[in-house]
Amino acid sequence: MTVPPVSAGAARRGALSNSDGRFEPVSHAPADDGWGTLAPVAPGDDDRDGWGPPPSPATRVEVDRSRTVISRNTSPDIPFDRSINLYRGCEHGCVYCYARPTHAWLGLSPGLDFETRLFLKPDAAAQLDAELRQPGYRPAPIAIGTNTDPYQPVERTHGLMRQVLGVLSAFHHPVTITTKSAMVERDLDLLADLARRRLVRVALSITTLDRDLARTLEPRASPPAARLRAVRRLADADVPVAVMAAPMIPALNDHELERILAAAADAGARQADYILVRLPREVDGLFRDWLAAHVPDRADRVMNRIAAMRDGRPSSGRFHARMRGTGPEAELLARRFAVAARRLGLTRRGDDLDTTRFAPPPRPGDQLALL
Repeated sequence: MTVPPVSAGAARRGALSNSDGRFEPVSHAPADDGWGTLAPVAPGDDDRDGWGPPPSPATRVEVDRSRTVISRNTSPDIPFDRSINLYRGCEHGCVYCYARPTHAWLGLSPGLDFETRLFLKPDAAAQLDAELRQPGYRPAPIAIGTNTDPYQPVERTHGLMRQVLGVLSAFHHPVTITTKSAMVERDLDLLADLARRRLVRVALSITTLDRDLARTLEPRASPPAARLRAVRRLADADVPVAVMAAPMIPALNDHELERILAAAADAGARQADYILVRLPREVDGLFRDWLAAHVPDRADRVMNRIAAMRDGRPSSGRFHARMRGTGPEAELLARRFAVAARRLGLTRRGDDLDTTRFAPPPRPGDQLALL
């Protein structure tokens, strides 16, 4: 795949292309019309960032018509069996995001479409209320933020996450949250209340402490310093908070592992973990394009080291190995994490959340129970 170079400041997007999804009957390729529309312009000729057209696509939001809001899984290597994803697609634009291929199922591109063509569930809170009231429902922690971020920029307008937290609080239902956004601070009042009842854990994902690298890897996620500030505010409010050093990308940010963990502990995190980068399906090509545009001097080295930790491939879906990788380099990364976490007093798992409090609240018009 060949793409014209685009500066991160101009595009403010992670992907550099918008190739068709693998299920589409036809594919499209950019072609110059003879006027140099695909060629980069000289710095200063068009915009202050150094590159002209194409401009960044605007974000479009559509309605997700799914009939349920809780998704179930039986994966043996993840610690939850149910989750909620309030948005399909993610405006954060993390170029390495393993969720990008899901947009192909919608007839859209895992590239720019994934970060600009978003789908939201406006009735998520009402759907959740109804599902939690189903006869025979048994509570267990619901994970939010495992596929796309609940605190991505469009959440400022729609507020779905706050509505869902309100429902979970009313039901005394436990929840875990993973995010790359300092917007989680907006809901500190609800989170602190849930924490007092042992109903919540929050994890902030921090990929790098290098602001410039973060800006290109994950262009619309909160800067690293803002995420650490959110960790501090959550910790000060006695909300159990962890930091995910994720993803670790060899020859790009893996050298920062110990520094990220130290910054997390200093900010008040109680737990920490890490995940090795995964590049499934279309993410492989998108990430290679990003490397060629932003770090061409080490693009081959990054991919070779990823392959060395992934049985010779860019990704692996094998249970119990997909998060950590295999081989000597993967084992070294695991040992580095273990040593640093032990030295800093960071544990891998927090206290269990309380499922015994679960109780559906009465609805307007419900007959009161006899005393």
